[in-house]
Amino acid sequence: MIPTPEQAWALLTQYNQGDFHQKHARVVGDVMRWYAQELGYGEQADFWEAVGILHDLDFEQFPQEHCKKEQQILRELGIDEALVHAVVSHGYGLTIDVAPEHEMEKVLFATDELTGLIGAAAIMRPSKSVQDLELKSVKKKFKDKRFAAGCSREVIAQGAQLLGWDLDTLITRTIDAMRASPNVE
Repeated sequence: MIPTPEQAWALLTQYNQGDFHQKHARVVGDVMRWYAQELGYGEQADFWEAVGILHDLDFEQFPQEHCKKEQQILRELGIDEALVHAVVSHGYGLTIDVAPEHEMEKVLFATDELTGLIGAAAIMRPSKSVQDLELKSVKKKFKDKRFAAGCSREVIAQGAQLLGWDLDTLITRTIDAMRASPNVE
């Protein structure tokens, strides 16, 4: 079974009650949908969005088993293996040894941490909005390891490399994706 974005959301909220994790799931889902359309996978936009929504399904309840517990949960529910591989691969090198293979998996790997960094940078602006956030501001925050310290710069850079993009391209595109999200203030 491949869940729709609505079914993915219902499943996510069974395992994640916190506002932070729910908002993150919505934002990453929106970013993934945007990238699907931008990169020529528009017919798979629902799938990409569902992957984005579900990528941290297990994190709130099982942080020490992140990605490992998730694959178990999804398989027990009969979720399609393509979705299982996609969500699990975002933990590559951190919690699990499942590498991102498809372009969609590489986008998730690259943007998961980056959405957090961009969101934190936006909050620091007088407008508190991503709408007027510029690349140079995010790059400045990217260089400051103390800022949004939980967002791994190494993972973001590795994600850009996996995609064959430079860091500026990844950041610029992800800012654009977040601007298009109805779930980003």
